[in-house]
Amino acid sequence: MNSTIVLNIVRFILLLAAQVIIFNNIHLFGFLTPFPYILFIILYPVDGNKAALLVSSFVLGIMLDMFSNSGGVHAAACVMLAYTRPTIFKFSFGVSYEYQTIRLNDVLTSERFSFLLIAVVIHHFTLFLLEVFRLSNIWDILLRTIGSTVFTIVLSIILIYIFKPSRR
Repeated sequence: MNSTIVLNIVRFILLLAAQVIIFNNIHLFGFLTPFPYILFIILYPVDGNKAALLVSSFVLGIMLDMFSNSGGVHAAACVMLAYTRPTIFKFSFGVSYEYQTIRLNDVLTSERFSFLLIAVVIHHFTLFLLEVFRLSNIWDILLRTIGSTVFTIVLSIILIYIFKPSRR
C-alpha cells in the first residue's frame, strides 16, 4: 500500500474523530463552531484520484452527519467542496496547478491562504445555507459563515503547522 494512501486514511480517521469528540463541542459565542475536518479534502494530494476524493468526501460528511444528527448537510457541503476544489486550485495557483507542483503544507503564502479561505467559505456557506434552508435568515447564515470561517482557518493553520511532515 502506498504511503500516501496510508497517510490519507490516517488523516481521515484522525480528523473525523477530532471533529466528533472535540470540535463539535466547541461553540464560541454560542454559534461559532470550527470544522477542521475539511482539512482532509483540502490537503488531499493534487494529483490524487478525483473520483476517490469525491467518494471519500461524501463518506467523511455522511459519517459526521451520523455522529452529529445533522441530516446530510455535512455530506453535501463536503461533496461541494471536493467538486469545486480543482477550480479553486486554478484560481489560487494558476500555472502552478497545471504542473501540479503545489504543496499546501509548506510555508503559508498568499496563494495558499487564498485557496484555504475560498475552500472554507464555500464549505461553510453551503453547510449553513442547507442547515437553515431559508433565505429570510441570510444575515444569520452570513454571520455564521464569516465567524466560523475565521475560527476554522486559524485552527486549520495551527493544525497544519503542528502536524507538518518533516523535511530531510
